[in-house]
Amino acid sequence: MLQNAMPALALLALMVGLAFALKWARHRLPGAVGHSGPAMQVLSSLSLGPQQRVVTVQVGQGADRVCLVLGVSPGSVNALHHMPLPADLVDATPNPVTPATGFAARLAQLTQPNKANPHAPR
Repeated sequence: MLQNAMPALALLALMVGLAFALKWARHRLPGAVGHSGPAMQVLSSLSLGPQQRVVTVQVGQGADRVCLVLGVSPGSVNALHHMPLPADLVDATPNPVTPATGFAARLAQLTQPNKANPHAPR
């Protein structure tokens, strides 16, 4: 009985060892992690519903940059509009940090003492 199970166990050990070797190589070899497509940056995102969003994405680098407006839903991504970026925006890099809105902004406003809010804790 053990004679019949040995090839299956050896194959299982080989597959597990191969999986660990590929995981090790993915983290250690240069160029193994990351994508090889064009440079992309999310410029803005607007929620339209619980699972629908409109996302503005910058694709490319330098003078070849293009701005895409995408409609994103659980089952699809649709290109709504595309346009080249104006020359004055090509040189400027967009700020990836967007100001907090809603509850987070109000909480930060209430917890930080300033002249506009004299009742804030000090």
